[in-house]
Amino acid sequence: MEEREMSKKHILIIDDDADQRLTVRLPLEAAGFQVSEAKSSEEGLELVKKLRPDLIVLDVMMDTATAGFQVALALHSPDPNSEYKEFRDIPILMLTAIHTTTPLRFAPDSDYLPVEVFLEKPVDPEVLVAKVKELLPS
Repeated sequence: MEEREMSKKHILIIDDDADQRLTVRLPLEAAGFQVSEAKSSEEGLELVKKLRPDLIVLDVMMDTATAGFQVALALHSPDPNSEYKEFRDIPILMLTAIHTTTPLRFAPDSDYLPVEVFLEKPVDPEVLVAKVKELLPS
């Protein structure tokens, strides 16, 4: 791996929709980020341990209607014995269509929805990149 590649910020996309992963990946790579993908919450949690990403872009509705919430809660758990305690500070950008497909309404909340940013799908690529840059200052 060349030096430039190693200095890139690494983003992990966790989303069960291949088209959505591509829609998120392309603008992030164009902006100079290294991007990896997971197709499920389970695969995402495994890759967090393996890859140690700088930021996670997380879908809500995957294997279950609340899979993304469960991933966020696991990763940002305050439990000192959590198997994910060393990843607690990784920012999570939650990207979802839950507000347009259900009557449920959510916003970041340190106890119930521990994510830094909540964006609606479809997200404008420029908005996505701007939010990621806010969360990952150079």
